[in-house]
Amino acid sequence: MAKITISTLDKMKAAGEKFVCITAYDATFARMVSEAGAETILVGDSLGMVLQGHDSTIPVTIEAMAYHTECVTRARPDSLVIADMPFMSYTTPEDTMQNATALMQAGAQMVKMEGGTWLSDSISMLVERGIPVCAHLGLTPQSVNAFGGYRVQGRTPKEAKSILADAVEIQDAGASLLVLECIPADLAADISAKLDIPVIGIGAGAGTDAQVLVLHDLLGLSTHTPRFVKNFMAGQTSIAGALQSFVAAVKSGDYPREEHTYA
Repeated sequence: MAKITISTLDKMKAAGEKFVCITAYDATFARMVSEAGAETILVGDSLGMVLQGHDSTIPVTIEAMAYHTECVTRARPDSLVIADMPFMSYTTPEDTMQNATALMQAGAQMVKMEGGTWLSDSISMLVERGIPVCAHLGLTPQSVNAFGGYRVQGRTPKEAKSILADAVEIQDAGASLLVLECIPADLAADISAKLDIPVIGIGAGAGTDAQVLVLHDLLGLSTHTPRFVKNFMAGQTSIAGALQSFVAAVKSGDYPREEHTYA
């Protein structure tokens, strides 16, 4: 796999080719994920749950995110590396710039932020200064307390209209990618078709341009597995085989299936 850039992903969307994102938090798994053919690696704040043992992503700090981003990028993966901006790290313009800079200097090639149109000015500010942004709509785990739990978003006409409007405005603000999490498949497919930027889905059906799963989930290591998770370790004899199986399933359209999807 050649070195992946945002231009690569734009060309894949234009050609109708699916791409893959997998989380990684250290050099060894970053190397394995890249060798398996995943075009993007997300250094996710999900590390708060799968590595640190918290019950949400809220306790994760910018220092932890920068540390794990450094670990991942030391593997020199061909995959594009995206790093999560953790909870409350982008509430003011000053904090946003300082913390995004820290992640980019740790080796990230893009930062990811959760939220709707209130992020537009922050996205524009970062992009104007050379920091690419991946946005995140739908179920945004940092807002779990406001949502009242991990619940599917966008099921009512009002919610669906709001998510679509947010997606368009975020694209106009300059975001390069968008993650849609736990929304109805029809809504995700509609948003993906309407946007020029690539859309990555998780629990959002097969109509997005890419799929992402948490590493520990797809390897069957998590104690709680949401509906959209498939254990790709089942039937495999190695972790490398499981990663390759996930990549192949996304690219062939075999994952996600209807049983992994919300209506």
